[in-house]
Amino acid sequence: MHVIASGCWRVEALARPGVIPALLSRLNSLPDAVAAKWDLSRITAMDYIGAQLLWDGWGGKKPQQLLLSHGQEGLFDRLTQVGPLALPEKEESSFWSFYWIRKWTCSLLDHLSGLVGLVGQFMLDLILFARNPRQGPWKEISANIFHAGAQALGITAVVGFLIGIVLSFLSAQQLHIFGGDVYLVNILGMSIVRELGPMLAAILVAGRSGSSMTAQLGVMRVTEELDAMLVMGLPHGFRLILPKIIALAISMPLLVVWTDAIALIGGIGAARLQLGLSPTYFILKLPDAVPLANFWIGLGKGFVFGILIALVACHFGLRIKPNTESLGRGTTISVVTAITMVILADAVFAIIFRGVGFR
Repeated sequence: MHVIASGCWRVEALARPGVIPALLSRLNSLPDAVAAKWDLSRITAMDYIGAQLLWDGWGGKKPQQLLLSHGQEGLFDRLTQVGPLALPEKEESSFWSFYWIRKWTCSLLDHLSGLVGLVGQFMLDLILFARNPRQGPWKEISANIFHAGAQALGITAVVGFLIGIVLSFLSAQQLHIFGGDVYLVNILGMSIVRELGPMLAAILVAGRSGSSMTAQLGVMRVTEELDAMLVMGLPHGFRLILPKIIALAISMPLLVVWTDAIALIGGIGAARLQLGLSPTYFILKLPDAVPLANFWIGLGKGFVFGILIALVACHFGLRIKPNTESLGRGTTISVVTAITMVILADAVFAIIFRGVGFR
C-alpha cells in the first residue's frame, strides 16, 4: 500500500475546523499504517504538531518505507528519541507514608542547616561591624528601623488599644460578680506587660515587616540583583541581612513599650466606663500590681522576637527561586514560620521565668 501526504501540515492549517478529525479518521482507517509505503516529500510545510499527528497514526513507530523531504528528518528523529510519553509514578497519598515522612524530615533538616549557617554568617558580620563601625551599613540600619519600627506604630497602637478594651471589659464582668473590681489592675497589668504586649507587637511585625523583608529579598533574587551584588563584591550578609536583624532587635523592644502603653490606655478607659475606676487610681496601683521584673521580661521578649523574625524572614527570602510562584509561597511560609517561632519562644520564656515577676 502506497500513501502520499501533501499540503501544509503546520498548526495554523491543522487548526481549521474539521481538519484534524478528518485526518485522524483517514489514519485510523488504514489497515496497517506502519507496513505501508509513506511518501511525505510532497508536504510543503510541517512542524512538530503535524509530525506528532502522523507519529500517533503510526502507533509510535517509524515506517520502514518512508520517503521524507529535507528538514523532516529532524522532526521524526526527535520523536524517536523522546519515545512514548508516560506519566510519573504516583507517590503514596497516605499522610503518614514513608515518602512524606522522609520528605518532611529532609526539608526540616535542610532549613535548620540553612538557618544555622545564616546565624553563623550574621555573627561573623557582626564581629566585622564591631571592629570597623565606620564602614558599617548605617544607612541600611536606619532605613530598616524606620520601615519596621516607625511605620508600624499606627497598626500596633490600633490593635493594642482594641485588645486593651476587650480584655478590660471581659475581665471586669467576671470580677464584678465576685466583688473583686480592684484586681482588674493586676489582671490587665500582668497580662499586657508580660504577655500580650510583646506577643501582639511580634505577630504584627512578623506579618507586616517580616513579609516585607522576605518579599524584598525574593524580588532581588528574581531580578538577579543578588547575583549582581556578588559580582560587584558586595556580600549579602553584611549589606542585607545584618541591617535587618539589628534594626528589628532595636525596634521590637520599643514597639513592645509602645504597645503596652496604648493597650493599658484602652484598658483604663474601659475600666472607667465598666467599673468606674478612675485613671488616677489605675496608674497609682499599677506599679504595685506589676513588679518591674515583668517589664524587663517584656523588653527581653521583644529583643529576642525581633531577631527571630528577621532571621526567619531573611532565611526564606534568600531561598526564593527566580520565579513568581516561589516568591508568593516563600513569603507565606516565612510569615507562618515567624509567628510559630515567636509562640515557641514565648513558651520558652514562660518556662524559664515562671518564678520571676510575681509577689
